[in-house]
Amino acid sequence: MSDFDYDLFVIGAGSGGVRAARTAAATGARVAVAEDRYLGGTCVNVGCVPKKLYSYAAHFHDAFQDARGFGWQLPQAPRFDWATLRDNKTSEIKRLNEIYGRLLDNAGVELINGRARIVDAHRIEIGGTTYSADKILVAVGGWPWVPDFPGRELTVTSNEVFDLESMPKRFLVLGGGYIAVEFASIFNGLCGESHLVYRGELFLRGFDREVREFTREQMAAKGVKLHFETNIESIEKVEGGLLVSLTNGESLEVDAVLAATGRKPNLEGVGLDELGIELNPDGTVKVNDRFETSVPSILALGDVTGGPELTPVALAEAMHLVQHHFGDAPPAPMDYRNIATAVFCHPNIGTVGISEEQARKEYDAIRVYRTDFRPMKHTLSGSDERCLMKLIVDDASDVVVGAHMVGEEAGELIQGIAIAVRAGLTKADFDTTVGIHPTAAEEFVTMRTLSRH
Repeated sequence: MSDFDYDLFVIGAGSGGVRAARTAAATGARVAVAEDRYLGGTCVNVGCVPKKLYSYAAHFHDAFQDARGFGWQLPQAPRFDWATLRDNKTSEIKRLNEIYGRLLDNAGVELINGRARIVDAHRIEIGGTTYSADKILVAVGGWPWVPDFPGRELTVTSNEVFDLESMPKRFLVLGGGYIAVEFASIFNGLCGESHLVYRGELFLRGFDREVREFTREQMAAKGVKLHFETNIESIEKVEGGLLVSLTNGESLEVDAVLAATGRKPNLEGVGLDELGIELNPDGTVKVNDRFETSVPSILALGDVTGGPELTPVALAEAMHLVQHHFGDAPPAPMDYRNIATAVFCHPNIGTVGISEEQARKEYDAIRVYRTDFRPMKHTLSGSDERCLMKLIVDDASDVVVGAHMVGEEAGELIQGIAIAVRAGLTKADFDTTVGIHPTAAEEFVTMRTLSRH
């Protein structure tokens, strides 16, 4: 038994922190978790979970229209009630919070409510009480960042947007990342008027260029009003709502403005600065392959370290961290290649591997196979929505190095394709796989015609 109160003290009860705590406790380690907000972190409370629920809600807008072509007649126009969605979402999150609490309790992890501050390499202070630990894990995640402009206090962030008192009839989102694109689609489906303002020439920087362009056209066709190469100059409260002035001279009157302009590590008050712990140039915590900071007894993982801001990545990092520090043998370094991801805009984006642009830089020669088509469902629904699928192949090895989709349930579909890409399967392996007919998914194994080199 060591002289410390705990073998591992985790700051933050989000996905990564809870997984690390439970997994470490399973090895026999004495573990505590400190949390000052809510169990489950960003994903459960103000991220993936409520966002997907709201995305489902928004999809019904199209579903009601699509149903007519299949013979369904609604006796009256559907009416959406914001309070029902909001309150049902709140009940579901409360249920998940309780599950996280039970998981920690059943694992024998002590939960301490409060904001933890690291005093030194082995001590933590919470509300005047000091605890000691052999290792301290910082898993505090990120926090929304809002740029400085007149009226910024009139915006909401992803922390508040799910719980608005009433549904905005006119909605504007500032930003060009996952959150911005997803909420532009969500509120377009829920309230009918949705604007996206982004300073760049096209949203979703880092994604495949063709995917970005196809998504832009599909979102615009669904009614999202896109304003590129401009920014918010100011926001002022007016009788009708909020008057948003853009840097291109345009003015928009809306009811709510979501600032989805990025997230920064939620490190305020944690004490890392006082210990001189090394940070990356972007302000995230610098760690090595063992998730150790410049003070080896202080560890960090998840969004706070600047890697892919994805819940499954934090979970995988937690498992690796515990193997390194509490396991019998150290694992190989965490492999961040070929991590699949999805953007739940309408239509969805699913992607794994690298973009066409990246492939052209990394390989001497590539082959690109792509198709876009009107899904079978819409031959009767009357919708003009189209689906894009794309495979990128290293010409020398025939290995599929990228797979991309824009279309209904792209996130669900790309998970299976991700296994193939992760395994390093070739285009020949895809070609010899018998498809499931009639599905959109079969296009991934029936694309034979080369689109371009």
